[in-house]
This record gives sequence, structure tokens and C-alpha cells, in this order.
Amino acid sequence: MPRGTYLHLEEELEERFQCAPGAGGWRYVGERSDGLRLDLVVDGRWRQIRVELVTPDWWIRGGVTGHELAWVRAASGADTATEHGERAAAFIGESPGFLVAVGRTLRLGKGEQADVRLVRLSGPALSALTGSWRWRLAEIETHETETAPLPVERYEVTDLATGEVAMVHLAGDVVVAAPGIELTELGSPPNLT
Repeated sequence: MPRGTYLHLEEELEERFQCAPGAGGWRYVGERSDGLRLDLVVDGRWRQIRVELVTPDWWIRGGVTGHELAWVRAASGADTATEHGERAAAFIGESPGFLVAVGRTLRLGKGEQADVRLVRLSGPALSALTGSWRWRLAEIETHETETAPLPVERYEVTDLATGEVAMVHLAGDVVVAAPGIELTELGSPPNLT
């Protein structure tokens, strides 16, 4: 079960995480030094079936329901929550756990690409904005390790609204590198599921 630390470079925040495959899918739990917590559960096809994201002032709970995402959002301590729904494949956000879940759900082969509609959750208020991105599996490099060869996938992720391209490197269920993210500690090898 991989455990480790990501560093969010712009804010200089640490995110302690652990992730593991389960009987029916995969689970990622992360907590940042600013109090943001993520509990992300996917099914066997890597669909986000349960997402809980909590900041000191707001929370969101949701997941995939058929071809839509459904979620509720509320201020911490509020008596009522607002329900939302959007035709989208998954959530994306500041945590690397989201990058793993989206990358794996697309099941791309080398050189293949897919356009995906996502709901981006951002900022301390967990504001939601829907957009489209193109994910392309550009390359798979194999790195030798002490235990076994480790395949690292390099994705080119294009924001279709702005044309901005970002590189995301995944090794199994761990983000090795991504814009603004650095893997600073990893206690055990990634799961290559």
C-alpha cells in the first residue's frame, strides 16, 4: 500500500497520502497541511463512485451516477447543502489522487487520446467549474528499480478551453510528477493495477 508525501509547490503545502486497491476498486486518502482532506473511492472501472473533499470551511460529497456526476456542497456547520449535477465523467482537483483516477479510467494505449469532460473543484471554497480536457498517453518509459522494472506513463493533458498543455507522469497509482506537484516521499512501490 503506497504511502507518501506530495508537495504542492506554489502553496508549499504537503499532502500526506495513502492508496490501495480494494475488493472492488481503489481508494485514495490524502490530507494537506492546510486542513484539506480527500477521500476518493473508485470502482473496478476507475469511476469515481464516492468523493468526499473537506476544507476547514466547506465540504463536497458526490460521485458518478450513470453518465452524470452528482454532488452536494455546503459550508462547514451549515444546516443545509446544495445539490448539483453535471454531465461529466469525473471530478478533478488539486490533489494528485484525482489525476490517478482520471488517467486510469480512460484506459488509453500508447499514442491514444480521449477528450473528457470533468468538474474541477478548486480553492478553499471548493468551487466547481465544468470543462473539457484531452488526455493523450504520449509515452511509456520503464525505469529499473531494486525490486522490478517500473513503467512510468507520460500523459499530455490539454485544457480544450485554453489550449494549455500539461505533462502528468503516472507510475501505477502514484503521480511521479505533474505541474505544481512533486513526489517527495514514497514508503512502498506503486500498485501497478
